[in-house]
Amino acid sequence: MLLTDPEIESSLLISSDEGATYQKYRLNFYIQSLLFHPKQEDWILAYSQDQKLYSSAEFGRRWQLIQEGVIPNRFYWSVMGSNKEPDLVHLEARTVDGHSQYLTCRMQNCTEASRNKPFPGYIDPDSLIVQDDYVFVQLTSGGRPHYYVSYRRNAFAQMKLPKYALPKDMHVISTDENQVFAAVQEWNQNDTYNLYISDTRGVYFTLALENVQSSRGPEGNVMIDLYEVAGIKGMFLANKKIDNQVKTFITYNKGRDWHLLQAPDTDLRGDPVHCLLPYCSLHLHLKVSENPYTSGIIASRDTAPSIIVASGNIGSELSDSDISMFVSSDAGNTWRQIFEEEHSVLYLDQGGVLVAMKHTSLPIRHLWLSFDEGRSWSKYSFTSIPLFVDGVLGEPGEETLIMTVFGHFSHRSEWQLVKVDYKSIFDRRCAEEDYRPWQLHSQGEACIMGAKRIYKKRKSERKCMQGKYAGAMESEPCVCTEADFDCDYGYERHSNGQCLPAFWFNPSSLSKDCSLGQSYLNSTGYRKVVSNNCTDGVREQYTAKPQKCPGKAPRGLRIVTADGKLTAEQGHNVTLVVQLEEGDVQRTFIQVDFGDGIAVSYVNLSSMEDGIKHVYHNVGIFRVTVQVDNSLGSDSAVLYLHVTCPLEHVHLSLPFVTTKNKEVNATAVLWPSQVGTLTYVWWYGNNTEPLITLEGSISFKFTSEGMNTITVQVSAGNAILQDTKTIAVYEEFRSLRLSFSPNLDDYNPDIPEWRRDISRVIKKSLVEATAVPGQHILVAVLPGLPTAAELFVLPYQDPTGENKRSAEDLEQISELLIHKLNLNSVHFELKPGVQVLVHAAHLTAAPLVDLTPTHSGSAMLMLLSVVFVGLAVFVIYKFKRKIPGINVYAQMQNEKEQEMVSQVSHPESRPRIPQTELRRPGQLIDEKVESQLIGE
Repeated sequence: MLLTDPEIESSLLISSDEGATYQKYRLNFYIQSLLFHPKQEDWILAYSQDQKLYSSAEFGRRWQLIQEGVIPNRFYWSVMGSNKEPDLVHLEARTVDGHSQYLTCRMQNCTEASRNKPFPGYIDPDSLIVQDDYVFVQLTSGGRPHYYVSYRRNAFAQMKLPKYALPKDMHVISTDENQVFAAVQEWNQNDTYNLYISDTRGVYFTLALENVQSSRGPEGNVMIDLYEVAGIKGMFLANKKIDNQVKTFITYNKGRDWHLLQAPDTDLRGDPVHCLLPYCSLHLHLKVSENPYTSGIIASRDTAPSIIVASGNIGSELSDSDISMFVSSDAGNTWRQIFEEEHSVLYLDQGGVLVAMKHTSLPIRHLWLSFDEGRSWSKYSFTSIPLFVDGVLGEPGEETLIMTVFGHFSHRSEWQLVKVDYKSIFDRRCAEEDYRPWQLHSQGEACIMGAKRIYKKRKSERKCMQGKYAGAMESEPCVCTEADFDCDYGYERHSNGQCLPAFWFNPSSLSKDCSLGQSYLNSTGYRKVVSNNCTDGVREQYTAKPQKCPGKAPRGLRIVTADGKLTAEQGHNVTLVVQLEEGDVQRTFIQVDFGDGIAVSYVNLSSMEDGIKHVYHNVGIFRVTVQVDNSLGSDSAVLYLHVTCPLEHVHLSLPFVTTKNKEVNATAVLWPSQVGTLTYVWWYGNNTEPLITLEGSISFKFTSEGMNTITVQVSAGNAILQDTKTIAVYEEFRSLRLSFSPNLDDYNPDIPEWRRDISRVIKKSLVEATAVPGQHILVAVLPGLPTAAELFVLPYQDPTGENKRSAEDLEQISELLIHKLNLNSVHFELKPGVQVLVHAAHLTAAPLVDLTPTHSGSAMLMLLSVVFVGLAVFVIYKFKRKIPGINVYAQMQNEKEQEMVSQVSHPESRPRIPQTELRRPGQLIDEKVESQLIGE
């Protein structure tokens, strides 16, 4: 299969005759990557550049869309065996609202109805890993990541690290032999990781090695200095940071024990090397090449289980200078120096031939061959013209003796491919007598992972072609010793070698599934290393023992929601989960009161495994209580659940204009009015910090003139809505209520948007009719019917602070506006044929009162005068028949009052526009009337 250049076309070229002929198949998408099925050679997954995943069961000849919005590199074939849906695809997809979720479906049937969601709810983006028998996902809550694992596709369980590890990051290193090897960066680490090893299910983890060095790759990816040696299960190399020095350690039993590497006895020239453990040792670079055509600086192969080739240095710590190449032919026990400069090393003939090529930017034409596991090397020429080498590729197959070198003769030339065939070097195939037994060991200890393993190795002096490799010759179990056991979860190994409980772990705590009459496994503090094959010995002593569950009173009762949230939505199911730390789960009586007048009872916890579902029909905060009783005691727990309904709309209600230094009330009006627990966040004036309240109304003052913006945000559950209004603040202004011809009511939907637009139209018509500058006019259409509006005449001050309008100017503008309104000069066209007149309403609401010091004295004097005169009139009227000589005065006073009222009530009878219709804040009556009353 060949992929065409996507800049030219999107096609596949497929050959079924080893490249003799090709057939083109056009695609309607652009391929970014392909994933072939590990067993079925015709099954392929293709990932497109627009994040869509396609499948083909015909080697790319026909394709079918599986899923859109798939996360890059987060799709996997099922590896559960042919009897468990081998065509199952695991993938991580992004939802419409941007969340990630884990999905599975069949490659040819991935409809919405046929998809499964093995992990309930959402997961963290780019966190799905499917590897061997395990599936891993990550979910962050409360600012901390939590990791979940599914073993053999069973239900997910949260991975348990030591209580105070508090991981920031995790990488799965290995899932070989039913065990998870993971690197975890804990809360107090920056450039190092700790290695943890799990039980079979991948749930409970114990520490294997601390402070392993890490670094960032060229694309920002984390690279951990840990290398799994191929061909020998349980063997790892790691670079550990100790007191700012990085040293290389090796383990043969999956992290149970670690040792420094013994440096070679002699150097390349045969001179002795003086290097004494632990002060001096061999240190290796453990980075593996991400380029498949170049060898990394460490290499091993499954078919050559004892041979390791790596670059490194001898000394007290790992260094980037004085790098040499080293080889071990006995699985890391002893090492030999083979080159003083870095080389790429390729394995041919199952490790029977090692090919080394120098790392250099200069052109080369020689390579080195070794037929005795790196003990001796011969120089060969592979090209007559020196070649700038770009990479080396070993051909696949069990009997490979062919390699391909590709590069350039010059920087301007095209690629040159050189095929090197080593078959002519050998004149025969290896026979049984050409091999010798070799026993895997660790510094002389033959029992590794509970067994003695003996391999078949070609004798170094025999130069024959191995062909198919026979693998391990035999394996014999060993007697179990303490070295075959690691510390169990919650236990730590102390200096005396014993596994003792960590300070945070209570060994007496029982499994929550333990009930009276049943049994549980009581840990001894040790657990056998997974895949360890030892027998007898101390196995019985260290293995967990089944014990009868004792009768226990309920303790550690908790009630939580299934999603961990303290909110629920009105009219929707909420699932409550009851958790009991210890107690007899089978012989327990449970009562749950939902706090809304409904309660239920259960006879044991096992009947509540799927949680308790309940629907709240009202909003509010409900006190959910659970009581657990058995024959030995009782326990209770409380959950305060906030039930809400979605907040749909917020409207901020406040005056359009206010006086400087006057208290203003602002109210947030909600729809619906009852949505549950709310938080209000207010911004007003020049405040940079908001005011947060639990009430929907606040009061505040403005100390400076101008236009001010007020914003309220209302938080209800996960929803936040806001509304913003503008209020004008001035020391003086005039106000007038406006009314309209009745036809406007027919088109009034009474919504804020319509009122804002009509306010703008009215203001425009007022400006056109009066030629008053728009800066002086503010119009606000009021809610409700009949349609009414408030007209405000505002002072205008230019940016320089000059030309501020006086009170007399506002009076003149006011008189002009009312004059035009009374002449029916103000009108606008609502729609073709619908003309609306604007009038001055005679019955106006009381204007805003001005409380500024400049007016408070005169207003108070005026009010006292009115009260005094009114009281005098009332007394005279009441007693006028009893007091002689008073009747005439009372009659004259009454006539004066009638005159005053008639003057105020009939503006058309006066040549001048009265002040009572368009008023200054704080001015209750006409100034002339005021002087008449005081005079009287």
